[in-house]
Amino acid sequence: MKKIVQFAVLFIWLAACQKKQENRADYSEQYRPQFHFSPQKGWMNDPNGLIYHAGEYHLFYQYYPDSTVWGPMHWGHAVSTDLTHWQHLPIALYPDSLGYIFSGSVVLDSANTTGFGKDNEAPLVAVFTYHNMEWEKAGRKDRESQGIAYSLDKGRTWTKYTNNPVLKNQGDVDFRDPKVFWYAPTKRWIMPLATGDFLQIFTSTNLKSWEKASEFGKNEGAHGGVWECPDLFAITTPAGIKKWVLIQNMGRGAVNGGSGTQYFVGSFDGKIFKNDNPPTQTLWLDYGADNYAGVTWLNAPNNRRLFIGWMSNWDDYANKTPTHPWRSAMTVPRELSLQKTAEGFRLFQMPVTELEKLRQGEALTLENKNIDSTLKISAESVQKEVLVEFDLSKTTATQLGFVLANAKNERVEIGYDHLKKQLYLDRTQAGKSGFSTKFAKRHTAPYVAGSRLVVRALIDNSSVEVFVDNGRIAFTDLFFPNQDFTQLTLFAKGGSAHLAQVKVYELRSIWQ
Repeated sequence: MKKIVQFAVLFIWLAACQKKQENRADYSEQYRPQFHFSPQKGWMNDPNGLIYHAGEYHLFYQYYPDSTVWGPMHWGHAVSTDLTHWQHLPIALYPDSLGYIFSGSVVLDSANTTGFGKDNEAPLVAVFTYHNMEWEKAGRKDRESQGIAYSLDKGRTWTKYTNNPVLKNQGDVDFRDPKVFWYAPTKRWIMPLATGDFLQIFTSTNLKSWEKASEFGKNEGAHGGVWECPDLFAITTPAGIKKWVLIQNMGRGAVNGGSGTQYFVGSFDGKIFKNDNPPTQTLWLDYGADNYAGVTWLNAPNNRRLFIGWMSNWDDYANKTPTHPWRSAMTVPRELSLQKTAEGFRLFQMPVTELEKLRQGEALTLENKNIDSTLKISAESVQKEVLVEFDLSKTTATQLGFVLANAKNERVEIGYDHLKKQLYLDRTQAGKSGFSTKFAKRHTAPYVAGSRLVVRALIDNSSVEVFVDNGRIAFTDLFFPNQDFTQLTLFAKGGSAHLAQVKVYELRSIWQ
């Protein structure tokens, strides 16, 4: 009997070790991002519940731990103290009898309007969408509703409200993604909610009972697909002008195909958002194909408006990208600013300064070079940051930029076309693309450069994020080469280009 018990214990231990090994990610897999957040295993999509609380940046996210394709949605959870290194935490919210846990937000109920607080501990309250798959299969239009849960231990454990849902659906097939915030002038909670291809705004005094206040967008902006993941916030320009910005993600029909993110600039009075720009004008947050469902952190220190997006394309190929045992990553966190330009108020975005801590050693630097054709840069590391400044007043080239490449002649080209007045990112020869006919594309953005063109790019194992002229234009794109992109070459076509300066930094992994 003793031997049988010992054998059983050994069997259980071996099984546990095997299970642990199956679930372990060493973050060295092919295409695994080294300075972008990705789950250890399983499927991930939209960032959720972004809030800064008690010294931690919380990142919740749509998560299915049992597969690398979309499935029953949970809320995954990670925290960071520096927006760079992330600690994985246990799953925060699981599906239940009311449905899958779709996207939403987290607020700090500092005045305890919900009554969930205890022993002077203000509750964190998650507001999220329930999606009832059984009702969807039955053809019911009211398949989505809003629920809440609360935490009294800094987000480590969550208790769902016993009277969920707190906002029932009256028949909108798409009724989701609440991004809740407190509006002090009226002492009410505000809930922007994506409903079909427009926005509804609800208000509440206690996060439990909600009243509809207004609608926005039926005849404004782009309507190529369902609106999702809204975010409404106030932001002040460097000159002290206060505006309200509505970030509105869209499931398909974006500027360069598939899903993407538009935004509006205007005013908000606690009930109604008004757009300052012409109704037919569309402002795009990113001109790449792989920045979707992005929202911003609540309560970030020093009034910073910090943004992060899901780095994939929901409509075109998100379920098919060639990664294992995980699928998808987030963009790097970015700081948003609102600038007044000749065309009006526009959002600018740049990587958060905290990422500069990943720079390893001194930058490889070149200055004042004329490029007649190509200039190879000795920067063989895969993860790198490239800062390039061209002096266009001394440039005759019709196209200029830089190329990431490998020995297999696979490449990503990032450049400016002076004749077309167009920035572009070309990944048509970037490696694997057979998983989708929509992947190997050239993405463009209209742009009239001044006397200088300044480009900053963050290059990871399978992605590049490009920021032009202090973040006025951004591109985010994935790639899957058959061999790492270790070659970096500056180029000029149709004439010469004057390189004012290039700096290249090797970047450390956040997982080592």
